Amino acid sequence: MSSKKLRRVGLSQELCDRLNRHQIVTCQDFLRLSPLELMKMTGLSYRGVHELLCVVSRACAPQMQTAYGIKTQRSAALSPAFLSTTLSALDEALHGGVACGSLTEITGPPGCGKTQFCIMMSVLATLPTNMGGLGGAVVYIDTESAFSAERLVEIAESRFPRYFNTEEKLLLTSSKVHLYRALSCDEVLQRIDSLEEEIISKGVKLVIIDSVASVVRKEFDTQLQGNMRERNKFLAREAASLKYLAEEFSIPVILTNQITTHLSRAPASQADLVSPADDLSLSEGTSASSCVTAALGNTWSHSVNTRLIFQCLGAERRQVVIAKSPLAPFTSFVYTIRKEGLILHKVLPLRPWQRE
Repeated sequence: MSSKKLRRVGLSQELCDRLNRHQIVTCQDFLRLSPLELMKMTGLSYRGVHELLCVVSRACAPQMQTAYGIKTQRSAALSPAFLSTTLSALDEALHGGVACGSLTEITGPPGCGKTQFCIMMSVLATLPTNMGGLGGAVVYIDTESAFSAERLVEIAESRFPRYFNTEEKLLLTSSKVHLYRALSCDEVLQRIDSLEEEIISKGVKLVIIDSVASVVRKEFDTQLQGNMRERNKFLAREAASLKYLAEEFSIPVILTNQITTHLSRAPASQADLVSPADDLSLSEGTSASSCVTAALGNTWSHSVNTRLIFQCLGAERRQVVIAKSPLAPFTSFVYTIRKEGLILHKVLPLRPWQRE
């Protein structure tokens, strides 16, 4: 919450402009300064600066809430609690879809449909609320240059042919998806730090980062001394900022992750320790001495609220596993990727001779 902009905590526009000339934009920037420095910048007395410090501190400090208060607040909220995936069985298991106000991670090997899912969710978020959408814009941060505008239009036309029956509607939806290329950790953090104003000004209802692991694994070699600590600091800051935005504006945040192989006989790196919610080895055909896990390690896995694991079962068939969720049980669904996006397979009942 320290990344909250000063103009959102009750300071006058004139005072914000004065501080902005000194590159003091966020609560964190403000609270790093001494009272004497603030007196010089603002022209206020010591008492005036002390009052400002109290205002800014209260604005960015976490507020105590009771469980009843949280429940009442969510019940009274006008915005939807979930963004439907339109995959009915998956939505039912997740109690409505991708949860607003939390982080949902999609992890899996290349080619399993992670980016396809993100593009499909981008279309769904722009739909009006009476169609199960959020009626807003999307910020899509692409770190792998994998986003395809043509694919977004194809999914929109194929999945909702009756709604997207004119060029104007397709143009409106595509213009609501704001794409940013971020090819380094610094670029990703700078974009996240600027999201607060963008969410307000553009009516953003969904944030996607595809992928979190790409820039992190490229820049931090965990075998080098000190890199592990710096990597964990970066991931912790990134997760904290994204959780603040998700909770503050009650929007879903979708992140994609990569996979890594952990050799059980080799000394385990703290970056890639195996937890039950990470294990992808069940259908990957790995040996007993190794297993395939979600990248970025245990610390990161505890930062996300929901983890969906995408896996390849064959040339066309794939599987989505709900590996971690505060609402859903551990379960899986088979899907394929078509021109309209992801399509779940119907689960047929077992024949009498197939039952044990």
